[in-house]
Amino acid sequence: MAGTRDFNQPLGGNDMPRFGGETTMMRLPSQKTAQGLDACFVGIPMDIGASNRAGTRHGPRAIRAESSMMRPFNMATGAAPFAKMQVADIGDVAINTFDLKKTVDIITAHYNEILRHDTVPLTLGGDHTLSYPVLRSIARKHGPVALIHIDAHADTNDEMFGEKIAHGTPFRRAFDDGLLQNDKVFQIGLRGTGYAPGDFDWGRDQGWTVIPAEDCWYKSMTPMMTDIRAQIGDAPVYLTYDIDSLDPAYAPGTGTLEIGGLTTIQALEIVRGCKGLNIVGADLVEVSPPYDTTGATAMIGANLLYEMLCVLPKTWA
Repeated sequence: MAGTRDFNQPLGGNDMPRFGGETTMMRLPSQKTAQGLDACFVGIPMDIGASNRAGTRHGPRAIRAESSMMRPFNMATGAAPFAKMQVADIGDVAINTFDLKKTVDIITAHYNEILRHDTVPLTLGGDHTLSYPVLRSIARKHGPVALIHIDAHADTNDEMFGEKIAHGTPFRRAFDDGLLQNDKVFQIGLRGTGYAPGDFDWGRDQGWTVIPAEDCWYKSMTPMMTDIRAQIGDAPVYLTYDIDSLDPAYAPGTGTLEIGGLTTIQALEIVRGCKGLNIVGADLVEVSPPYDTTGATAMIGANLLYEMLCVLPKTWA
């Protein structure tokens, strides 16, 4: 096995002060394409699909900035992803910030190019609209995927203001396009007010497993993730994490807050519980820095993206 010197390493805090150097994810080297990478971090700086508070266009930059404090070794799980994989930050998708429909196609085309290489893209969002065009590309390469979706909201609206594409519709569109293995879709943390008693039932009607936030209160998520792993088996998996799944006490910097959410400990249990799954892509979305001047929400997002890297199959190969 190659030594760590053969792989890109995050810039250490004793080599350059944490507040200095290039602003990349975990201060990794940057490159223009995914060539030669086992995993890559890529940003999608957009909020043109958001229905309430804007600001997620600034999410990728804030996540990268807050990630400067992070170190390469996972003290809790023993994961050392930079000893096993070649990882780099490949920058942002050049969206059309004035045209959401064009942006969706731009994202899919960009990810088609990324996935020409044998890499796992980890996406820094950006509003949740982006999961749909990314899933189009993921399914083009891997076929329909299992989905682990952590969120306060189901994001299965058929329309928003008469539009089919928005941050409240990505998984309805993914279903319509046949991108998902419907017996292996899990929505975790849904909560809040609704328009009708059955607002969360659309997914259940398609065969999805819906786990409301109230079913997570006072509990460890580890047993739940054991069950989910058993149900998914060796299917390709896409992991999408909306930061508003967390209670606003932890993550106020987002567009659509709901009280009674998950804790950061539960978030770690969920992501770490994905170890052993065939994860082929993941995203962390809806970080809106203007609503959290402390940077805590972006810092949590950065850590969860690192935890996603730590459970990729090649980390444990």
